Order: sequence, then structure tokens, then C-alpha cells
Amino acid sequence: MDMSAKYRYGVEILHLLVSPGHAYFGRARDGAADVPTFDAGSAEVVAGKGIVGDRFFGKAAHMDAAVTLFAVEALEAMAGELGAGPFDPLATRRNVILRGAHLAPLLNQDFALESGGSRAEFHGGRPAHPCAWMNAVLAPGAHASMRGRGGIRCRALSSGTLHRGPAVLVSPVPLDPEQAGVPTLLRPSRLP
Repeated sequence: MDMSAKYRYGVEILHLLVSPGHAYFGRARDGAADVPTFDAGSAEVVAGKGIVGDRFFGKAAHMDAAVTLFAVEALEAMAGELGAGPFDPLATRRNVILRGAHLAPLLNQDFALESGGSRAEFHGGRPAHPCAWMNAVLAPGAHASMRGRGGIRCRALSSGTLHRGPAVLVSPVPLDPEQAGVPTLLRPSRLP
């Protein structure tokens, strides 16, 4: 990862979802599959493979999208717009739920998350589009409401461990802290 012109943002890792199987397939009226899901305190990321123990780990078809990131602010906004909620962030089935991260500028960018003394680097590959299941597991209308703000799918560029709690997002692009919901005290600082 090129270290020129990097910005650092204080964020929080709220949840780390690790699930060995897919829960949403088939018809929503049949209900979600009974798949164990772990809201882990930490998650091991392996370069080129994803999160250890997750359903996308090491799957060739998902290498460029093995890790999903989601901003909880989008979920909170959706709940408000739909007059529902609060929504369970784990129902979105995204791996890393963040507070204070504006993710759209990270598409097609290399970036890092630092937490608990470890660092994991990623490439923001493409948007994480919602599935129709969101209408069943969140609220009617959630599928449409989540379009364009469902998070991002990433490729793991380096190995490291993510930890729930305070974290730093290292980005090559300046992000708009007002859009990200980042408090003034956590606004970005430019690395020398």
C-alpha cells in the first residue's frame, strides 16, 4: 500500500460478523436458514482469502469481495426513513459494521483498518448491493432504502486482526467527516 497522501480517521468497529454459511437464500416466507453467526470480539483477516471462519473465506469466486464493510449510520437513517427500528446491524450480514466511516470514497481504493494494535489492508472493490431479504429481516421497504448505501465489498490485501472497539481508518482520499457522522474531535489528520 502506497503510504503517500494518507488520511487517518477515528472510527469504531461495532460488530464483526463471522458466519460459516449463507442464511438468506430461497424464499423469504420460508425463513432464514439456521446458520450459526458469531459477533466476534476479533476477526482474523488473511491476505487474498478474507476472514477466517466466514462463508466467503478462500472462495475463488469471492476473492475480490470476501470482506464486507457497512456504516451503521446508513442503517440508522434507513430505520428513521421507514419509521421502523432500531434495526439489528447483524441482520445485514455484513462482516464489519463501522461507526464514523464514509465508505463510498473507498471504492477502487486501497485502505487500512487499524485496531487493537493490528492492521489489515483492503481494496474497496464494489458496492455491496442489498438483497430482497432485507424486506423480510429488517422492514418492508428496506431493500429499496438500502440501495446505494449497502456498504462495500473488499479484497484483503494483508493479513491482520480486526478488533471491536476504537479503530483508525487509513485512507488515500479525504473523506467528508460531516457525511460520515464523525465528531469534530475525530476529524481526519493528514499523515506526514
